[in-house]
Amino acid sequence: MALWNIKERYDLARANQDNAVGNVGLFAGGSAPSDPVNTVDSINFLSLGDATDYGDLSVAREVPAGFSSRTAGFYAGGHTPSDSNVIDRVEFATAGNFSDFGDLTTATQRPAGCSDNTRGVIFGGRTPGSTNKIDYTQMVHKGNCSDFGDLTRNVNSMTAIAGVTRGVCLGGRDSPNDPVNVVDFITIQSLGNAIDFGDLTQARGYSGGASSSTRGLCAGGFKHPALFNIIDFITTATTGNATDFGDLTSVRSAVGGSSNGIKGAFGGGYINASETLIAALEFVTIASTGNAADFGDITQSRRNVSNETVSNGHGGLTTDIQRPSVNFMPGNGKALICGGQLSSGSGTVDIDTFFIPFGGNARNFGDLRSQTSNGIGCAASLTRGIFASGYYFPGAPYYTAEIQAIELASEGNTFDFGDVTQERYGIAYGNVGNTTRGLFMGGYAPGSPYIVNIIDYITIPTAGNATDFGDLTSVKQSPAAASNNTRGINFGGTTPTNINIIDYVTIASTGNATDFGDSSVTRSNYAGAASTVRAVAAGGGTPSNSDVIDYVTIASTGDATDFGDLTQAGKAPAPAANGIRAVFAGRHTPGKQTTMDYITIASTGNAADYGDLKAAASEKGGLSNAHAGLQN
Repeated sequence: MALWNIKERYDLARANQDNAVGNVGLFAGGSAPSDPVNTVDSINFLSLGDATDYGDLSVAREVPAGFSSRTAGFYAGGHTPSDSNVIDRVEFATAGNFSDFGDLTTATQRPAGCSDNTRGVIFGGRTPGSTNKIDYTQMVHKGNCSDFGDLTRNVNSMTAIAGVTRGVCLGGRDSPNDPVNVVDFITIQSLGNAIDFGDLTQARGYSGGASSSTRGLCAGGFKHPALFNIIDFITTATTGNATDFGDLTSVRSAVGGSSNGIKGAFGGGYINASETLIAALEFVTIASTGNAADFGDITQSRRNVSNETVSNGHGGLTTDIQRPSVNFMPGNGKALICGGQLSSGSGTVDIDTFFIPFGGNARNFGDLRSQTSNGIGCAASLTRGIFASGYYFPGAPYYTAEIQAIELASEGNTFDFGDVTQERYGIAYGNVGNTTRGLFMGGYAPGSPYIVNIIDYITIPTAGNATDFGDLTSVKQSPAAASNNTRGINFGGTTPTNINIIDYVTIASTGNATDFGDSSVTRSNYAGAASTVRAVAAGGGTPSNSDVIDYVTIASTGDATDFGDLTQAGKAPAPAANGIRAVFAGRHTPGKQTTMDYITIASTGNAADYGDLKAAASEKGGLSNAHAGLQN
C-alpha cells in the first residue's frame, strides 16, 4: 500500500473520532480543601458548560506538571503529601483512569510542564528546596525521564506553555520562596539550558497557563499578601517582556489552566486571604486581548490543580489531522539495539528501541530467538531489521550462523531468516547495505583460520541463506562498518593485532573490497554509522579504551579525519543512525554501561548525552530503518 494511501485511511479514521479535532481539555488533581485528590475533569472547548468526570490519576496529588500530545495526556510529579516522581498517562480517545508511564529523575512537587507532539518537558519544582532542573520524556513510549538541562534559576510554583517549537516557563517562586517575574524558554527538541525570555508584568506564582501556536498566557497568581486577576501574554517566537492581556473575572491563585489553541480556560483555585476555594471556570479567546468570561464549573471546588495545559489541541498541536505516528512510519529513524553481554557476563535476548530524532531512554521492543552477543552483524531496510551470526551465552555451540529477522512496524520477536556462509562472531559493528541488500563483513570463526575476511550478503525482503559477496583486503575481527546506499565502508579491526586499514565495497555489485585509506587511530571493537555523505567510526580499543570519533567522505578515498570524542571512552558500542544523527549505545569501560551518546553527522564536534539503554551492556548489535539516508 502506498504511503499516502495509508495516510488517507489514517486521516479518515481520525476524523471519525470525537476527540480527534483537538477540543478536549483536562484539569487534574489538586486539594479540597487540604487533602490531595485524584480527580480529573474534562471540558469540550466547543461547548460552554460544566466540566465532567474524566477518570482518576493513579495517585492523588496536588500541583502536578501537565503536558500532552495530540493523542495522550500526562501528569508528572506533585505532592501526595510526600513528593512524587510518578508520571501518569491516558489516551484522549478513551476517557478513563490514568496509568503509570514512568518516573521523573527526582521526586518533585510544584513543577511545570509543556510539550510538542512528541516530547514532554518538566521544569523545576521543590525537592524539597526549589530546583532548576529540567527533565524530559518521549511521549511515544513508556519510560523514565532524562536530564534536559537547567533553568536560569531555582524555581517552583510556576506555570509553563508551549508554542510550535518552544517551551516557556513563567514566574513562580525562587529558593527563599519569593515570587519572581522571570520568564525562561527552551527549544523543545534541543537539549540544553534554558535562556532568559523576558519578564512578567507582575512577579507571582501559582498562575494558570494556556497557549496557541503563537501566544502564551499566564493568568492569576499570588504574591503575599496579594492575589491577582492579571492575565499576561507573550508571543512565543519572539523574546521580550509580557504584555497585559486582560483580567480574570476575580482574583484567584492556585488556578488550573488548559487550552485548545483557540480558547484558554482557567479553573478552580482560591479567591481571598482566607483561601476560599472555588470551582469556577472562565475562558478567553487567545488571539484577541480582553477580559475573561464565564465558562462553567469544574466538578469540585479545589486549588492546586495542574496549572498547565493538558489538551489534544494546545499550542503547536494544530487542529489539522497529522501524518501517521512515528510508531509505524517507514524510514522514521526507529532504532533497534539487540543482544549483547551484560555486566553479569551472560548474554541477553533483549531488543531495545528508541526514535533517533527525539533523544531519551530506550525501551523494550521484543526478543531475539537466542542469547547471541559479541559482534552481531546488522542490516535493515525501511521495514525490516536483520541480525546475523554472533556468540551464544550460555552453552555450546558458541558460534552461530543464524540470521534473524524482525518487522519494524510492530513490536515483537525475531524469526528465522536463514544462515550466513560461515558461523562466526565479531562481524563489523554497523549497518552496511541499502533498501534491498545487507552485507556482513569479517569476524572470528571456529577452526582455522580463526579470523576471516568473508563478506556475505542477503536480499533483505526475501528470506534465505547468505551468499558470498567477496573478501576484505585482510582478515579482521570486530571492525566498524557503515554505508550510504552505494558504498560500504569497513574500518580497522584486529588480525589479531589491531589495524587501521579502511576498506570499501560497492553494495550493488559483488567483488572484493578495495583499500580506502587509514583510520586516525589503530583500533578494533568500534562502531560505524553514516549519512549519505559521511561515514563515522566511534569508540573501540587500542587496546585501551578509546573515545575517538573519526570520519571519511564516502564518495572519495583517503585517510580518516578527527571528528570529536564520545562522552565516555569504551569498547564495543552499538551504532544506529538516521542519516542525520548517529547514536552509540552501551560500551565496555571496562564495566558495562547503559550510556548512549549522539552526534550530528554533518558537523564535527564532541558527542552529547542521548539517554540510557534498559540495561548495562556491550557488544550489542544496532540498526535503524533510516540509516544512511534511507528515508530520503
